[in-house]
Amino acid sequence: MTEHPTSHEGRQPLADRPQEQTRPRQEAAPAGLPSDIPAQPSAPAQAPEPPAPAGAAAPQTAPAPPPSGLSGPSAPAVAVSVSPGTTPAGRREGDRLRFVGAATRRIARGLDLDEIVLGLCRATVPAFSDEILVYLRDPLPVGDERPVAPFVLRLRRTDRLRLTPDLEGDELVLVPDPDPTPAAELCEVRSGSALAEVLRGVRPVFGDSAAARTALGELLGADHPLPRGLRAILAPLRGRRRVIGAAVLLRRAEQPAFEPDDLLVAAQLATHTALGIDKAVLYGREAYIADELQRTMLPDSLPQPTGVKLASRYLPAAETARVGGDWYDAIPLPGSRVALVVGDVMGHSMTSAAIMGQLRTTAQTLAGLDLPPQEVLHHLDEQAQRLGQDRMATCMYAVYDPVSHRITVANAGHPPPILLHLDGRAEVLRVPAGAPIGVGGVDFEAVELDAPAGATLLLYTDGLVESRLRDVWTGIEQLRERLAAAAQLTGPDHAPPLEALCDDVLDMLGPGDRDDDIALLAARFDGIAPSDVAYWFLEPEDAAPGRARRLARRALARWDLEELTDSVELLISEVVTNAVRYAERPVTLRLLKTDVLRCEVGDDSPQLPRQRRARETDEGGRGLFLVNRLARRWGATRLSGGKVVWFELATRV
Repeated sequence: MTEHPTSHEGRQPLADRPQEQTRPRQEAAPAGLPSDIPAQPSAPAQAPEPPAPAGAAAPQTAPAPPPSGLSGPSAPAVAVSVSPGTTPAGRREGDRLRFVGAATRRIARGLDLDEIVLGLCRATVPAFSDEILVYLRDPLPVGDERPVAPFVLRLRRTDRLRLTPDLEGDELVLVPDPDPTPAAELCEVRSGSALAEVLRGVRPVFGDSAAARTALGELLGADHPLPRGLRAILAPLRGRRRVIGAAVLLRRAEQPAFEPDDLLVAAQLATHTALGIDKAVLYGREAYIADELQRTMLPDSLPQPTGVKLASRYLPAAETARVGGDWYDAIPLPGSRVALVVGDVMGHSMTSAAIMGQLRTTAQTLAGLDLPPQEVLHHLDEQAQRLGQDRMATCMYAVYDPVSHRITVANAGHPPPILLHLDGRAEVLRVPAGAPIGVGGVDFEAVELDAPAGATLLLYTDGLVESRLRDVWTGIEQLRERLAAAAQLTGPDHAPPLEALCDDVLDMLGPGDRDDDIALLAARFDGIAPSDVAYWFLEPEDAAPGRARRLARRALARWDLEELTDSVELLISEVVTNAVRYAERPVTLRLLKTDVLRCEVGDDSPQLPRQRRARETDEGGRGLFLVNRLARRWGATRLSGGKVVWFELATRV
């Protein structure tokens, strides 16, 4: 985030922060000590002495100048006792070392780019300089990648503080200065320019040298000359492989000038800052890759199948480990059914996420073949063994049929689902536990259960119910009670909203309950009423298309959808004709009326029809072209014993 020209968000007035609060003028702190270094006690005040005559020896007690490089607007000088023959140089050197240590620790505490730059600004202003401007390369190169041309520096942050009287007392406090030194937002570093030469030299330079004056003019911009009297240090920021920016440290004219040793301090600060920025950029890239990997592994959005509403949630184990092995999925199946899947690969690392992605893809492929749930888990188990040893995972696979109001569930070592009935009763479904995926050599068992209209099925991973503070069965019981309590709030005749229900379930997590990733999939069963379903068997003969048209016409009249009669008859005639041509067993025809009219034609031939461009001399090949032009949606799905071709029409034209 660029903060320009002045940014001091989140910084309290120094009067409210003891570590950065200045003392009253009559009790001054040692000059320039950084905020996190305790001030040393001052010497007792000495009686005033008359002025010494010219050429006389210096008195034993005199105001000592502030330690070199550590003066600032908040640190007036303090009287110290100096013995004959001694010099304050050693003390200044110690202060400088303590400052560098404290400043580098403050910079190192930053984890991301903004925190590191903020740490540099807070460490240097006002302890080392009155103002700082930090420029960074735009865009910042990552790792070993080659930086883009041209070489552009962008002003990332500038900090400047000033002394003002405290409104609540007599103390002086540091507050943000709303009038910083003007500087250009962008600067293009041209090859061979003075700024390029200074940056190539890497070492900090004083601003009063000829090369530095020209370089500062290029950096700050021709329209923003450096005000007269300001002392400056220009410090290049060099990472592991290249220069990534520059820092400009400024002191006002009334402050002590920079000394040669201050260049060493600036070099240390610049080095630690640049290396920290390098690591922060690499960390940000890794976090971005992890987020993208996790995002692509999980569905962008859930489908909206007929007769069921869906909602989901995913929470990583921690912000620093945002990828894991938990996943969920909802896969539309032929016959308006839907497969509900929740799985959990052991661990929450990049490897777990990669394995999860392969298992999820396998599950989608197997679901497309319309295999029974237990067969899907069996093939997933074989796939996990092919991926390598110790590729363990748990999985719950359920298929919901909105026409029969039934659900078929198979489990592979996963926590049992919970069914919340419309009357508010929450039930833990009795599903055979099964062995985890990857064990090998085990059979999986499927059970068929009622799925009444208005009920809600909750599939989840163990991260929701198990932690260091509770075992899995205690967590399942708490989850069941939570669902029952949520249902009581809406009453016995109204199911709680799905999205609010998912949020309420996650609210049961307390401090210390987030030990693992959490995947949550909720399904509200609306079903399809029997009166909205028409189903027939047609013998594979030439008269089948005509009979299909008559049956469809009667169903549409019963549903008050006569306006769709012409389109439905035309499309059914084309699809049934194609099915009869290849079928050897009776052809199935089913119409379903929901928010759309869906027609499904099934036969025992595995060959899927494909749309093709018919030539003018061809007698056929135009049936699917008509379906594609007239239908809202259409498709074909291969089954274990044949295929189903379906199309949908809007019920309001």
